[in-house]
Amino acid sequence: MTVDALTDVVGLRVGHATRIGDGWLTGTTVVLAPEGGAVAAVDVRGGGPGTKETDALDPRNVVQKVEAVVLTGGSAYGLDSASGVIAWLEERGRGVRVGPGPAHVVPVVPAACVFDLGRSGDFRARPDAATGRAAVEAAAASEPGAAIEEGSVGAGTGATVGQMKGGVGTASVVLASGVTVAALVVANASGSVMDPETGVLYGELLQGGGRTVCPAAEVHEAARRRLAETSAKNTTPSLNTTLAVVATDADLTRAQAQKLAGTAHDGFARAIRPVHLLNDGDSVFALSTATRPLPSDGPLALNEILAAGADAVTRAIVRAVRAAGSVEGPGGVWPAYEELYGN
Repeated sequence: MTVDALTDVVGLRVGHATRIGDGWLTGTTVVLAPEGGAVAAVDVRGGGPGTKETDALDPRNVVQKVEAVVLTGGSAYGLDSASGVIAWLEERGRGVRVGPGPAHVVPVVPAACVFDLGRSGDFRARPDAATGRAAVEAAAASEPGAAIEEGSVGAGTGATVGQMKGGVGTASVVLASGVTVAALVVANASGSVMDPETGVLYGELLQGGGRTVCPAAEVHEAARRRLAETSAKNTTPSLNTTLAVVATDADLTRAQAQKLAGTAHDGFARAIRPVHLLNDGDSVFALSTATRPLPSDGPLALNEILAAGADAVTRAIVRAVRAAGSVEGPGGVWPAYEELYGN
């Protein structure tokens, strides 16, 4: 049984830590790999990324697997949340072994952040090591294959897309070969996720197969007026980022995983316009749990997985936007898409 989520890749678990109220509107999301780690790679295309340990994922370098990936709010300050995940892993002897003793490990935990500073009033309210620890503990406590909470949670708590609320979304597909490909996204983009002429989500235009139903003209006009009114109240800058983790159970090399991370950015481009700007930090991590052989179709066997990864990212962005809830606070007002247009 699948739940249309990143956790359909057997062995992966996801946990959120969410802070809301009293100046807080932020959080952290952790993707926890099976013990022993997962093959990992990254592709960074935004002009303003905030990341940690991404160089370690270069296929030319020594680290083979990682135990966790951290996605967090708080801009560069929020990267401190990875410290809490590192400490949790160290306590369990999980990481790159650097000595003979069971405690001689160094957990390599790649992390990336989105900009959400000040969106609930307090610029200093951002994730820290305790937030990261809470998120990894939530991941570890979850059941295998559990559904993932979407919307304004974890790293997507303070996320926005254009002038609307963003958040966390996830999606998966099982290919004819039996391989599972899945994505988890934090949608926090400077660009828009919807067609300004119709109100249709860009990601749904591509999924509709020519059958996409546009909102009624009067609904779209009312939404446009509301967005114009609320955008004037927003005082925090549009310094944003969309993040994703794309995962598969196919047995990929690190170079193949890096290719998967790169083509997954196509999913961003289908759902967000414009994308990969100088004030974005758009980054995709790829994970392979390597529990299923890559289909034996020659050197092009990876193509189906690459295409599925991009499609999963697009669907995850749509789900993030549709699951998000409206936010109004000292930092601004961001209506939710479904509040404006319905479902």
